[in-house]
Amino acid sequence: MENIEETPFRIAHTVQALGSALRGEPENVPDANGLGNVSGDRISSETEKLWFKESSAKNLRNRDFLSPTTVLNTLYADGEVPPAVMVRVQSLRGTGVLPVAGGELMGEGLRVRVDRTAAFQKVLSDASVYLKPPSQIQGCVVLNCPALHPKPNVPSPDTLTLGQLRTVLLTDHLGALLRRQGFIVSCCPVLPEESDIIVFLRLLGIDWPTVPISWTNDKREENILEALQNSPYREREETNGGRRESEGKNMDGDKEEMLKVNLKRMFQEEQLPGYDPSLGTCTVQRDSVSHLAQLDRATAGYTVSTATAVHVTSCQDEFRQQQMAMLWRASGATVTQRHLVCGPMKTPGTHLSAAQYLQLRRVQMKEASEIKYGEQVEDQTWDDIIKVMTSATVRFELLSTVHTSPVTLDVQREGSVSTKGPRGGVFVMYNCARLHTLFDSYERGVEKGLYPEIPEGSQLDFSALKEEGEWLLLFNYLIPFSELLDQTGQTLGCDGGARVNLKTEQICKFLVSLSKDFSSYYNRVHVLG
Repeated sequence: MENIEETPFRIAHTVQALGSALRGEPENVPDANGLGNVSGDRISSETEKLWFKESSAKNLRNRDFLSPTTVLNTLYADGEVPPAVMVRVQSLRGTGVLPVAGGELMGEGLRVRVDRTAAFQKVLSDASVYLKPPSQIQGCVVLNCPALHPKPNVPSPDTLTLGQLRTVLLTDHLGALLRRQGFIVSCCPVLPEESDIIVFLRLLGIDWPTVPISWTNDKREENILEALQNSPYREREETNGGRRESEGKNMDGDKEEMLKVNLKRMFQEEQLPGYDPSLGTCTVQRDSVSHLAQLDRATAGYTVSTATAVHVTSCQDEFRQQQMAMLWRASGATVTQRHLVCGPMKTPGTHLSAAQYLQLRRVQMKEASEIKYGEQVEDQTWDDIIKVMTSATVRFELLSTVHTSPVTLDVQREGSVSTKGPRGGVFVMYNCARLHTLFDSYERGVEKGLYPEIPEGSQLDFSALKEEGEWLLLFNYLIPFSELLDQTGQTLGCDGGARVNLKTEQICKFLVSLSKDFSSYYNRVHVLG
């Protein structure tokens, strides 16, 4: 049984406990010892709809949670909350539940205010637990990026489309999120070290797995080909002399059988939902076998029951990737497969490759920096800064939109990148620099005796934190962050069809919103005296 004093606060736990108290469900309200069965993974949609967490500075001035009048009217006659229910709400305690300072019935509904001093004290005394997911999930995930597979040659920055670049960035982003949750993650395919595409990915801050240039996967390719030849779904043609394989050119160009697999029959017989009904017979090509052998390598050593392969592909390539998934299954693979599909990329009036797009943003970033900082934008330090800022700009442009939706890029020569204003990656990195400077200045001040060392949490007076921006940053960002990290793994584990929709854009939106509110607070409050 968890100790409520040691368990971090969770917004989801608090919402569920408030809902149970409002409905008068004592079995879901913490017991006399202050412990309850509040669990974030068992929140019912009905309970969630009873309360709303406030987030705007205006509303947070007088409430933190609200149960609207419309909700109260459905629960109680004339919306009058019984005194016993009010007592339960106001005395709410439980595992992961924020402490309640008070509640009152107003025109807009039942308002609840958190005991902010107690919340500040507990959270800031050990903030590290709010920077990681609530639970570490056991499992293995292979993130397969079809855009990087040889067809038959290894892709280059000049042949990589913007749509494909979006899938690469999304794969890298998703990998980072899943690793934070405890998953073992591998990316597929491996690429030749020091190849042009690897150098390009490094410019974007992507550390993709590599192998020596001399590396081959021939043995696995032979095994995959043999498995497909022996597959029960292999297509055979009827002739006058009986049943035989159709003749044609095989992968090596010799006059042998042309290998075909009936994918439609396979996913119908195995009852695999979500696949395109127009999948028919697929002719096995050399690059297909190479693709499957890479997947086989990436899953080697994984326990099938805990492994999932996620194919991150563009909408234009979705059908082809469904074929590949079915071929892999026809070869004997039993790993759970999901498809994360990206919407189209649009660049009105022009067409750019991934390399041209990155170069354009880099030139624009340098010009914007020169306008702001002048001739000093010349040395290696500035080159490194511009590289990081360009990478951040590209990542936020391509990742801030729901992955199933289209992204329209402004790729005109002028005015698409600025070092000013609350826009995307540049603004986030600017505020990261602000924080770094703030902490660095404090540490140097401590060394000079200008500031004292930060004392233990028990020695601090948290009631001094009265500025509205301080509670907003804690309540909207620090406390909910771990729950935000937890969503990706939970969604990935849900049963469903071939497609999986993950809220990968939420981290980008979270960081931009956090940067705006921190910037507002920083400009109002002189942090270091």
